[in-house]
Amino acid sequence: MIYHVTDWDDAYANGAHIPQAEGFVPRWQSAAAAFRKAHRPQPLGRGHLFHPGGTPNGLMVFIHGGYWMRFDPGMWSHLAAGALARGWAVAMPAYTLAPQARIARMTREVAAAVTEAAGAIGGPIALTGHSAGGHLAARMICDDATLPDAVAARVTACVPISPLTDLRPLMRTAMNETLRLDAAEAATESPALLAPRQGIPVTTWVGGMERPEFIRQARLLADIWAGLGAPTDCVIDPGLHHFDVIEGLERADSPLLDRLLVSR
Repeated sequence: MIYHVTDWDDAYANGAHIPQAEGFVPRWQSAAAAFRKAHRPQPLGRGHLFHPGGTPNGLMVFIHGGYWMRFDPGMWSHLAAGALARGWAVAMPAYTLAPQARIARMTREVAAAVTEAAGAIGGPIALTGHSAGGHLAARMICDDATLPDAVAARVTACVPISPLTDLRPLMRTAMNETLRLDAAEAATESPALLAPRQGIPVTTWVGGMERPEFIRQARLLADIWAGLGAPTDCVIDPGLHHFDVIEGLERADSPLLDRLLVSR
């Protein structure tokens, strides 16, 4: 079967292809607010750092999505539930959104937040993020000194969820009027066009009901980085779409968290 995209805006449109998509944002906001009432976070710049009871087993970092243009960490607090139940601290960094910032600046801001959180929490570091946040999670382990060596050495797993790994197709979408991606930035900010740090297991995780472009992008990173020496896998989670594929982060016993929360 020939795969040929003719409408790039539709190729990256998620809500238009998810039943009752309009109900997800209010539910996320309500769940996140309730979670913060029960688990008061510590500030992490403009983001949040959640502590479990006792000494943390490690640090999980979740980077939010929204096509680098929308949302903030406060929308996703409830996604810390599974890791907290397993005794891990959870950092949810904030970053300046487009058009106020270019993607390269967002990469630097997230790296600074991960470094700050790593200074407060010892042990292994597990990196994840969703959609645009999946892109930023993968960027953290590119072999271009994005993270300081001492911090990167503690990363035991990276699980980008529904990640955007090659930014060049997004230059063909209307959203690029806001993102302002050009060929040079797309090349230097696309994980699939960069080399990974060695020795960090990488699993791209994507819903089986997602748009074909998201499945392709998830496979792309796993395939290319495997060829560059990284231990990789691509999990296509059956029956899940772009908005519910992240729900495994809420459950301590989910396969998603099993893949993410590992230690050497």
